[in-house]
Amino acid sequence: MTAVIEARTEPEDVPNTYPSFAFRGVALIASISAIVLTATAGRYDYFGDELYFLSAGRRLDYTYADQGVVVPVFAWLADQLAPGSVTALRLPAVLMCVGAVVVAALIAYELRGNHRVQMLAAIAYALSGLAANQVVLSTFSFDATLTAVITWLFVRWVRTRQDWLIVVAGLAAALDMQVKWMIPIVWACLGIAVIVCGPRELLRRPALWVATGILASSLIPILYWQSQHNWPQLAMGAVIGAEQDATGYGQVGFLPQFPILAGILGTLLLAIGLWAAFKQESLRPYRFIAVTLVIMTAFVMITHGRPYYPGGLFPAIFAFGAVGLWQYDRKRWMNMALIPIVGISVLTTIVTLTVIPLAPSWRTQAEDAIDLGLRTAFFGNTNWSSMVAAVNVGYLTLTPAEKTNAVIVAQGYPQAGAVEQFGRQYGLPATYSPSRGFGFFGPPPDSATSVVYVGLDTAEHDLRTRFTEVERVVHLDDPMGIPGIDRMTTVWVCKGPKQQWSTMWDSMTTLYFDLGLWRDDRTTTRPTH
Repeated sequence: MTAVIEARTEPEDVPNTYPSFAFRGVALIASISAIVLTATAGRYDYFGDELYFLSAGRRLDYTYADQGVVVPVFAWLADQLAPGSVTALRLPAVLMCVGAVVVAALIAYELRGNHRVQMLAAIAYALSGLAANQVVLSTFSFDATLTAVITWLFVRWVRTRQDWLIVVAGLAAALDMQVKWMIPIVWACLGIAVIVCGPRELLRRPALWVATGILASSLIPILYWQSQHNWPQLAMGAVIGAEQDATGYGQVGFLPQFPILAGILGTLLLAIGLWAAFKQESLRPYRFIAVTLVIMTAFVMITHGRPYYPGGLFPAIFAFGAVGLWQYDRKRWMNMALIPIVGISVLTTIVTLTVIPLAPSWRTQAEDAIDLGLRTAFFGNTNWSSMVAAVNVGYLTLTPAEKTNAVIVAQGYPQAGAVEQFGRQYGLPATYSPSRGFGFFGPPPDSATSVVYVGLDTAEHDLRTRFTEVERVVHLDDPMGIPGIDRMTTVWVCKGPKQQWSTMWDSMTTLYFDLGLWRDDRTTTRPTH
């Protein structure tokens, strides 16, 4: 009897008919999103992580210390096809964002949403803060859409009971594993949610365990690499947690950031979607998706993760909200209220995409990590080229003989990425950094006896313990600049390393990224190669 009840996918009061997919309407929304996002993709200069992805793409490997290979591959392709183009670099992220818009509509379709419901779900994602954040080349850009695809496949399985959909979901999860290493947690949260509220029949399907096996198999090369490098990703969790506490008000500030990520219309649908999943009978078979979001959010909060980590579940909940709103016995004023809400959401998105980043003259001085986070959001990262030009000044002080055995070493991984990206015009030598994933690219050769080092002012004491000669060459300290780029930044010329690089590198590598701000909470976790 229980099995019969669980197998029933539709409540009796829901007609056994389906609306057609709103292909033209969704295609129009997706097309507008693609055009607008592509046209505005280059408004920000490179972000530090994007510069790192470009460097990783120049050192292609089957996996990395902190991510899979997919994003570096796309960075490499962009660098080959359109060197120096920020828009080309971000085009894959634009396409992934547009894909998430379509998936939101597809989920609404699976939930019996009519054309308006499907378009409302698609519009909500297109106007969300997630979409704006997704149009930067990052692991989140791909992970959010792939997670949305996985939820869509599970929702469709509930309606059709076609087991091949679960196997495809496993393949999508295995692909996502080559992007960002959060998908096993999402998969586990989905499993817990199914255990809690069904459909428990899913647990008895061999296809689920085949899919889980596919995902598990995709972890093998990653786990092998991590085991050979002292598990840096495990240590990285504590570092990310400390950074999140410093830049995002910690756990207290986690949930208030959801409305920013969801947007105005998205926040409304997010709230209605969670309510409808537990109150409306037509959504009862799919309730496990909403429970997954709750479990995932709790996990990320407890572990001090980033607020956007559960973002891949937002398209499904937007679809829940759109369906719940349409099925609710609304008053006339409720229907009328949707017009200004959508209008304000559109206006907010237009302002975000055209006004931000703000003019440099509006900048204020960043005093702590929170200020720096706001500065980055409203102004982006600027003056990379000035920092690299300063590195070139240091390099020019070397004699021809010294240049033959010279390297560039950057304190932070974004600085190293910037030197590689902007330093090609100067003919600078090979660049290294002991910072995070860049440190695992390896140390300079032991033959390197001259070093042009760029980092924060505070690095000088450490340099003097490592080299026999340390000379300060250039100092950048714009009060309105960004530490590590054009504020509190120094270029040194160092000679005579006191140890071989292969020995010294282990004591230099660190997962902690020094922001250079006086309130910065420091984490000194260092992996050993």
